Amino acid sequence: MLEFKHKPVLLNECIEGLNINPDGIYVDGTLGGAGHSRVIASKLSSKGMLIGIDRDQDALNAASKNLAQYKNVKYVHGNHDDIKNILNNLGIDKVDGILLDLGVSSFQLDEKSRGFSYIGENELDMRMDKTQELTAKQVVNTYSEDDLANIIYEYGEERFSKSIARNICKYREEKEIETTGELVKIIENSIPKSKQKDGHPAKRTFQAIRIEVNDELRPLYNTVMDCLSCLKKGGRLCIITFHSLEDRTVKQAYADAVGKCTCPPDLPYCICNYKEKSIRKNS
Repeated sequence: MLEFKHKPVLLNECIEGLNINPDGIYVDGTLGGAGHSRVIASKLSSKGMLIGIDRDQDALNAASKNLAQYKNVKYVHGNHDDIKNILNNLGIDKVDGILLDLGVSSFQLDEKSRGFSYIGENELDMRMDKTQELTAKQVVNTYSEDDLANIIYEYGEERFSKSIARNICKYREEKEIETTGELVKIIENSIPKSKQKDGHPAKRTFQAIRIEVNDELRPLYNTVMDCLSCLKKGGRLCIITFHSLEDRTVKQAYADAVGKCTCPPDLPYCICNYKEKSIRKNS
């Protein structure tokens, strides 16, 4: 029996949704600590293949240790947004299944020094790929007040975004904001105490900054479409979303991929020859 430090989110649902063919080719586009992939790999035969993609080289290194017993795994340092090119470089046209577990991974949250968590006093980083230039520290110290307010509102759905952005800019007039602890205090002082009962007050702002640093939302619609185009006939795509912004984007992509009848609503029957595409939806 497989044991996990952190039980993968929706593990049984994802494995059931992928409907794994032992001889098939599967992609974990957000490998992380390989929680889902360990189960996928355990169900593959020697003819099967698992491709693990992650932007975080540290995560890939950890995953390779967790999957050391499985010899049919390929590790790719890259972004699932680039899945078409990744598969093309591997000489693979279509795959049997793809899994995307969106957002920050438990592996990254456990590494406090990465600055993803609002708990503790750590450097403001939040990069999933440590080779990229943009960091959370740069965002909070160089973006304009209007840009910060817009990001915090749009990506964090934080109603006190203007107050938070204003106080960030006031604070950095005196000194650079360097740590997660400094940012948390600014956020706490920007939200009325009576409104800080719905979870940690910094949760939404940290989510927004992380999304901006890693450009998580802008490519997502096209990524879903690309993943669908990489599936064999009868292949499965499973996507785990963690907040409404991801959820809406994924559902819109699924809906557009399935298509719809374009006939006028007053027609008694369909004349556009619409046929619903067969797509197994898991989100």
